Amino acid sequence: MTMPIEALEAEVLGLPSAERSRLLDRLIASLDTDPTVEDAWMREAKRRDEEIESGTVQAIPGDVALARLRAGLD
Repeated sequence: MTMPIEALEAEVLGLPSAERSRLLDRLIASLDTDPTVEDAWMREAKRRDEEIESGTVQAIPGDVALARLRAGLD
């Protein structure tokens, strides 16, 4: 017998945040992914990491980036 989605949602939301996070990671990992897309994202992440490591680009803190984005939306 399957559990109605509402009951499952209520049960999951009752879990501690660490357990919800772990479950979320597992659910996302269980989704079908396109290996081509995954490979492209991995190459992009490596390229960006190399740019930061080499000093070609400078990273900025996340809160600064978000503030800039929000300012641009006004």
